[in-house]
Amino acid sequence: MERKTIQKDAIKEAFLSKSRPLRVDEVLLIGRKKVRSLNQATVYRNLKSLVEAGWLKTIHHPELGVFYERAEQGHHHHFHCHACNRLFEIPGCALRKKESALPGFVVERHEVFFFGVCSSCAHT
Repeated sequence: MERKTIQKDAIKEAFLSKSRPLRVDEVLLIGRKKVRSLNQATVYRNLKSLVEAGWLKTIHHPELGVFYERAEQGHHHHFHCHACNRLFEIPGCALRKKESALPGFVVERHEVFFFGVCSSCAHT
């Protein structure tokens, strides 16, 4: 049975309040608005628990490391803005797995990242 704590609630609320993947430091900053005593070890422990429970999933960015996002969103790709260093979700998948794999290879999963400047940063 999963323990319900104010720290875990604050971490969940961080993801519910943002519509994009978050890094650990962002979760900590957002979570501290609700629970001032929230620390990095607690965030890591709860993120691990939420991934194991299937509420979150990890994204492994090739340059920025690990991000977390709600698992319920289904398969999609990501856009990395190099100006603000945020990661945004791109709905759906334009990649045709069977056509993208080499003959004899079996694709089990994939991650695609687009890189550039987000709309907010492009207008500043």
